[in-house]
Amino acid sequence: MTKGLTQSQERTAIEDTQKWLLQAVVGLNLCPFAKAVVVKDMLRYRVCASTEPADLLAMLRQELQHLAEADPDKLDTTLLIAPKALPDFLDFNDFLADCDEVLTDLALDGVLQVADFHPRYQFGGTQVDDIENFTNRTPYPTLHLLREASIDKAVQAYPDASLIFERNIEVLNKLGHAGWAALGVGARVGM
Repeated sequence: MTKGLTQSQERTAIEDTQKWLLQAVVGLNLCPFAKAVVVKDMLRYRVCASTEPADLLAMLRQELQHLAEADPDKLDTTLLIAPKALPDFLDFNDFLADCDEVLTDLALDGVLQVADFHPRYQFGGTQVDDIENFTNRTPYPTLHLLREASIDKAVQAYPDASLIFERNIEVLNKLGHAGWAALGVGARVGM
């Protein structure tokens, strides 16, 4: 059996993720849709204390079901944080296929989706330290569960949603690595 997290470490993981969300995602406007969800308190934070991918997958299944059954006017999205699981980005990236299988198995494909964030996130064709990778870097491996209907509504309300990624790269290029580091959005719970 692998060692999990204390309640204090779980709380720290949530606080670190909240700081990242407020300072980077909302603060830099990396996702123009995030602010409303945060302000309206329609976001659920859950922590998987295990190091085992199978445990994270089981918790993902529970959280997808919970989100699907929840009132969309009260709960719009869930951040499933896994401080001890899948520290290697390539392993995490491979794990996403299992996440897609869970969505399909639950017949929630097209209803919900799982977006992925990781402290060592790297887009294909980039170098590890390229600043654009930081658009998807979180303090801990994180699965973002969200409603397809919310995405559709947000895209309709936001002109040129397809340009968000390009704008984010511009923002991060101006900010630079030192500016990102100054945000203080790193992990306090070791992986």
